[in-house]
Amino acid sequence: MQVRAVVFDIGGVLEDTPATGVVEKWEAALRLRPGELNERLGGVWRAGEIGAISEAEVRASIAVRLRLDDAQAEAFMHDIWTEYLGTLNTELASYFGGLRPRYRTALLSNSFVGAREREQERYGFGDITDLIVYSHEVGMAKPDPRIYRLTCERLGVRPKQAVFLDDQADFVDGALETGMRAILYEDNDQAFGDLEAALR
Repeated sequence: MQVRAVVFDIGGVLEDTPATGVVEKWEAALRLRPGELNERLGGVWRAGEIGAISEAEVRASIAVRLRLDDAQAEAFMHDIWTEYLGTLNTELASYFGGLRPRYRTALLSNSFVGAREREQERYGFGDITDLIVYSHEVGMAKPDPRIYRLTCERLGVRPKQAVFLDDQADFVDGALETGMRAILYEDNDQAFGDLEAALR
């Protein structure tokens, strides 16, 4: 079946998002043992990913769980967003933007409440794609098969007519299970080659 749509992940694909040591920095500053910060905040991260909590509630919950004052909470959130947003993979973003109008395009991201506004301001993702599906806005996350089907429905294509690119193997598997063609991102050259082969 002919490909009519191309769907990309954001973090780790269109954004280069290496670990920057934020967690370790704050664990040291707050005298927490290794791993304790994410243990305390795991519920906040999960709620933010599916939009079950607002940005204000995120900040308040973090301040309480880590015992931060206002200035510390502001600094912590700044560090977290800096790591989250990473830097733009300009080569891949240019390729992705150039797929229109030959193909319908979408970005599908396991995101966090507040991501749309920050990513639009920094990278203008809404200007280079037909659709963005953020987990925090739809209340579900990869590899839940419903989020892939929802993306295809919003694009107006069947799963077999869509190609998906992601850097997480389990998210690629989730797409494959719904009938999409899916590619595991390793680097730009590999992605370009595999995408062009899938689109021929």
